[in-house]
Amino acid sequence: MTGSQAVAPPSAHKTESRQAGLRQASLAIVIVLIVQFALGISVNLYVTLPAAGHPGHASWFGNGALLALHASLGMFLVLAAIFVLVRAIMARNRTLIATSAGGLVAILLAFFFGSSFTDKLTNGYSLGMAISFAAALTCYSIGLYAASTRRGGSS
Repeated sequence: MTGSQAVAPPSAHKTESRQAGLRQASLAIVIVLIVQFALGISVNLYVTLPAAGHPGHASWFGNGALLALHASLGMFLVLAAIFVLVRAIMARNRTLIATSAGGLVAILLAFFFGSSFTDKLTNGYSLGMAISFAAALTCYSIGLYAASTRRGGSS
């Protein structure tokens, strides 16, 4: 190697590594969101929840395997969304911080609407889950696009 060839400083490698990790994490959360949506539709079509006021009507884990899997994956999504937000903060990428924070809020809203739906069984809560899913998917898709187009950028 000659003296005129520059080697990227270690911090540049660290930044690129963080960006690559964020791309992978964003893609993973988009895929899991789509699987979660498919499970939610399956629950809607194939699981009959007991009417509000009956014993066990709001049980996530006592009303069939599909609902239990949907609820478990929802809990995993909350943890994954926190993980992606922390990684975005560590990478100091403002765009990814904003999209990850928005995605986390949307997932928390979907979680709230889902738990309320199992308690009250109203269409409004079901709609809230669907809209929150769409918002989360939008946030993480924008984040994935931003992470893919701005390699090493911090804006």
